[in-house]
Amino acid sequence: MRFADSMLLLLLGCVVAVVAVCLAVFAWLGVQQLRAEAQGEALSIARTVAENPDVRAAVAAYSAAPAAPTGAELRGGPMAVSAAAVESRTGALFVVLTDDRGIRLAHPDPDRIGERVSTPFAAALRGEETVSWERGTLGESARAKVPIFAPGTERPVGEVSVGFAPASVFDDLPTLLAGVALAAVAALSIGILAAALLRRRLERLTLGLQPEELTALVQQQAAVLDGVGDGVVGITPDGVIRVCNTAAERMLGVADPVGERISALGLSPELTAALDASAPPPEPSAAFSSGERILYVDRRWVRRHGRDLGVVAVLRDRTDLMTLSQRLDAVGSMANALRAQRHEFANRVHVAAGLIDAGRIADARSFLDELRSRGPIAAPGGHVERLDEPLLQAIVGAKAIEAAERGVQVVVAEGTFVRGRLAAPEDVGAVLGNLIDNAVRAALAGDREPRRVEIELLDDDDVLAITVADSGAGVAEPGRLFSGGEAAPSGGEPVDAVHGHGIGLPLSRDLARRRGGDVWLADPGGTSSGATFCARLPGVMSPMEEP
Repeated sequence: MRFADSMLLLLLGCVVAVVAVCLAVFAWLGVQQLRAEAQGEALSIARTVAENPDVRAAVAAYSAAPAAPTGAELRGGPMAVSAAAVESRTGALFVVLTDDRGIRLAHPDPDRIGERVSTPFAAALRGEETVSWERGTLGESARAKVPIFAPGTERPVGEVSVGFAPASVFDDLPTLLAGVALAAVAALSIGILAAALLRRRLERLTLGLQPEELTALVQQQAAVLDGVGDGVVGITPDGVIRVCNTAAERMLGVADPVGERISALGLSPELTAALDASAPPPEPSAAFSSGERILYVDRRWVRRHGRDLGVVAVLRDRTDLMTLSQRLDAVGSMANALRAQRHEFANRVHVAAGLIDAGRIADARSFLDELRSRGPIAAPGGHVERLDEPLLQAIVGAKAIEAAERGVQVVVAEGTFVRGRLAAPEDVGAVLGNLIDNAVRAALAGDREPRRVEIELLDDDDVLAITVADSGAGVAEPGRLFSGGEAAPSGGEPVDAVHGHGIGLPLSRDLARRRGGDVWLADPGGTSSGATFCARLPGVMSPMEEP
């Protein structure tokens, strides 16, 4: 049996049980009320009879007589006639009058007149009124016993006993039970309707799933969500997070976000819009920054039985991939620089060999001295020869050649002084190359001439310090500089991307911080100068060996 059907039957059983108990209680209370009303009516009639002066005088006379009256004397007498009249008017089963000896002075059965009553009468002779259900010569009845006092005194001289038959007492019981039964049917109908609505609501909330299916679903969800490396976030149509696995919490830098709105997590505006169900879906190739991580977001709508359940966003951490890509770009730049250096070196060797073959030894020596002063790479006006470290020469030289082709001069500052050897060329190439590329874009975007990028490199033991300044217009929004951003829909650069509003600067900072260093904006620049960036990279240099 389906869980919803079982719940419906259980609720119906509970409703029936509650209604049955209430019906029994109300019926019992109704019976008790009818009994109490009958006893109260009997007491009122008995009191009225007991207050009758003629009755009081007659009973006092019979009680004062030395001998008990006989039935023959009492039958048809005033006591019997008066009692019969009261019975007729009130519908009572009996009205019995006795003297202080318990002798019946009046009784519905004439043969019982003159006999002693069958029920106790001592309480009446003590002046007490009693009501009860008792069985006498006329059967069970609701009766009341009231003392009769002698005229002008408070001395009991007899009693009046008035009773009503059960049939007359419970004349109104069917009507009462019918009302209670009608109320029970109404309550039962309401309970059945409520149970049916609850069943429907339960199936709607659980999407028709049964408890065992829900249990299996929870187990599968835990296995799937915690068994994959990608982040999974489930968001309702109104922007509330309902599912978030551990990988997603790590990528987003949040803790226990379930139940929170996506706009309250403090994410970047671009990433918030990418996760928001009410916003357009992001481009498949768009990358977003979350802290020091670069994420790709794949968002899908979820529907079941035509009902919109929101979206599921799959987050893929591409920080390591992007870092590796930047490192490969740096290695590629160095390879190109070394290839150019090899070609230029071969040309220089041919020139020197030709001068020697021609016997122009002085010219050959002069040519070689010039080459030694200029350095191994002929960077256009960049003073790359100020760098003695070959790998740094290759990195800076390659970037200088590329920048010169775009109309920007890359210059190594006079204060540059590097004594050690490069121990981590990939990381240095990624950070330094990114800073130079950003500076070249800034110089091209600005209107200052000449378009220029100045680099200063200093080492201290295993630490390399980098400073890159450009001649651009400066940084417009320093606060968002390392926050990352979404690529423009047209495939071009985002607004103000010249200073790294993409993913380059966040990746460079991540590389530096993994080594215990950092990348920061030293001077945002402005109307008189461009921006200046600094980087500190520990562990990338090795001291030069002493000869």
